[in-house]
Amino acid sequence: MTNPLPPRILATDAALALIAQLTDRHGPLMFHQSGGCCDGSAPMCFPRGEFKVGAQDVLLGHVGGEVPVWIGAAQFEYWRHTQMTIDIVPGRGAGMSLESPEGMRFIVRSRIFTDDENALLEAAGDPPRGNAIA
Repeated sequence: MTNPLPPRILATDAALALIAQLTDRHGPLMFHQSGGCCDGSAPMCFPRGEFKVGAQDVLLGHVGGEVPVWIGAAQFEYWRHTQMTIDIVPGRGAGMSLESPEGMRFIVRSRIFTDDENALLEAAGDPPRGNAIA
């Protein structure tokens, strides 16, 4: 029996509740982990397809069952050894992300993968990139 891969991306219950609310209002969503533009390095939430994913974007995984979370390849290299968790805090971000009018903003909390988790992830290879997703 093989060990399951640790997820690269998670979301807190509070973030999942806001994601569900935003999905009800806007339809299917997606996240892109910003690399410093606009709102620091915050996860930005968009209606799915509004942010054009390309070959330089890496799919970290999905939150809330079906909401994809992307990150730029250069940013991924910095974060590849960390498990990221999308959370929310009171306040407003830069305004490009869908949660801004709600008076909340998405943030990322992280932890370093253990040596065993890193070994599993490295053996599995890199996650898919935007150009590999149909």
